[in-house]
Amino acid sequence: MDYTERLAYQSNYWYNDGLKKANIRDLSGAVSSLRRSLQYNRENIMARNLLGLVYYGRGEVVEALVEWIISKNFKSYENIANYYIKKVQETPSELETINQAIHKYNQCLIYCQQNGEDLAIIQLKKVVAAHPTFLKAHQLLALLYLHTEQYAKARQILRRAHKMDTTNEITLSYMHELAQIRSQKVAKLKEDKNQTVSYNLGNETIIQPASASLKDNAGVLTIVNILIGIAVGAAVIWFLIVPSVNQKKAGEANRNVTELSEQIASKDAQINALKKELEGYRSSSDEAESAIATAQSTQESYEKLMTVYNQYQGGNTSNADMLEGLLAVTPDALGEQGKAIYGEISGDLFPKMCERLYAQAQSDMEGGSYGEAVTALESVIRMDEGYDEGKALKLLGDAYAGNGDAEKAKETYEKVTANYSGTDAANEAQNALSGTPAENNSGGEDNQ
Repeated sequence: MDYTERLAYQSNYWYNDGLKKANIRDLSGAVSSLRRSLQYNRENIMARNLLGLVYYGRGEVVEALVEWIISKNFKSYENIANYYIKKVQETPSELETINQAIHKYNQCLIYCQQNGEDLAIIQLKKVVAAHPTFLKAHQLLALLYLHTEQYAKARQILRRAHKMDTTNEITLSYMHELAQIRSQKVAKLKEDKNQTVSYNLGNETIIQPASASLKDNAGVLTIVNILIGIAVGAAVIWFLIVPSVNQKKAGEANRNVTELSEQIASKDAQINALKKELEGYRSSSDEAESAIATAQSTQESYEKLMTVYNQYQGGNTSNADMLEGLLAVTPDALGEQGKAIYGEISGDLFPKMCERLYAQAQSDMEGGSYGEAVTALESVIRMDEGYDEGKALKLLGDAYAGNGDAEKAKETYEKVTANYSGTDAANEAQNALSGTPAENNSGGEDNQ
């Protein structure tokens, strides 16, 4: 088995492992296995599509769309990712609901930082009702219930979260913490029960502290102590009993101080742990919003590029229409294949359109149509800022000046002098900067 076959074998092995875990709702384990599968073969379409479905099952719709779009980029035809994306886009109301749920979740994080747990709980109830598969919202709501000692409600929310993802570490840690709190309460109830004595008196059950028998004999013990005290004498009482009492009081005071210090340290540790949890949730929400923006930009750029590419291949659309569509594409959001298509079309279209629009702008300047000249030259600059050794950029400054926008004209002249020093365009721009606004306008017309 050669190296490539071994990589493909390992990728398929981890895909099958992820599929088994996904079938038993072990979503965290499925995510781990599927990521390992993609490490061996990032073009494993089945693993990437299944990873998107697992994310979608945990309520992380943004991450799911990212995986499906990447899958579509690798294989655009006969790919089930197209169907998944289409189904999500068919219900814009559902996407809006998910978007609102994410915004409310982020607002809850702010409430938690401002000690507004009650407001955060109210908002999170609405979030989990609107988006029932949002796992992170369930976990944060359970954490707030634990923090406010609403253990029954926390147990109910954690059960829902556990059904969504049976091996999620955060959910399991919260359930473990809840179990420890429950065991402590049971132990305390047993201790309280041992400190009481119950017995029947007729038809009634009497419950009293276990030390009641000692209280019944308190009078006898007092008399005995008095007799002993008289026998031993006042001196013995003064030198033996009083120091012992003082030492006992001092010991109790020291124990109380130690217990209070331990309680304060424990509370501080709990507060720090909660702060770290909340910071983690805030970081995850920021990453989710960033992923939404990236996914939307990538999809829009690909759609616009494919429209221009079809026009370019058909040859039935004017260059102006293709130019408008091509300028609306964000090249950085494209993959390698998309950038190659963009470079092919722009390399053929931009030089011709720059020459045509530059000539049109010169004609508009001569006729005094400064607004139309600005529009044409801005398109030229977007295609090639240094066109004709900076003359196009300098002419744009003239058009701004002629159109009454002195501030933009000044900025444009300064850019020409800084970026194209030593050229005719830079010298003319410097002359325009050293003159009055009126001279700048006339200078812009002469430089045409």
